[in-house]
Amino acid sequence: MKAVIQRVSKSSVKVNGKTLGQTSLGLLILLGIEEVDNRTDVEWLAKKVIGLRIFSDEHGKMNLNIEAARGELLVISQFTLHASTKKGTRPSFIKAARPEQAIPLYEAFIEECEKLIGKSVARGKFGADMQVELINDGPVTITIDTQNKE
Repeated sequence: MKAVIQRVSKSSVKVNGKTLGQTSLGLLILLGIEEVDNRTDVEWLAKKVIGLRIFSDEHGKMNLNIEAARGELLVISQFTLHASTKKGTRPSFIKAARPEQAIPLYEAFIEECEKLIGKSVARGKFGADMQVELINDGPVTITIDTQNKE
């Protein structure tokens, strides 16, 4: 799984002009699921994301996680995170998981995040043409790949 995590002051996702999810202060997570990913990756990544201390404390230091900052989460499925641009100019998405594998893992990631923070998580619609808006706070953007746990 690959995740692009952006600290936001607000974010939202629309499909066909209808807002499906939105947040105020929190994290926007673009989540790409690869064919080699499994439930262990879901649990590891959710714990890592929820634990990231990337919100400012009273001294202005990045020292608080999403829970301590009382932030919200918006999770968007993003198969294009697995684009291979090694050959030519048209990306290949061969490593991205097929929907029958990716959808259950996407849903499991959201459920795991909800369990860890004790509240609901906003989401997009898997496979839909979505319009995502955000105000990146900082900016703070972090990438995590469960196949490269350093």
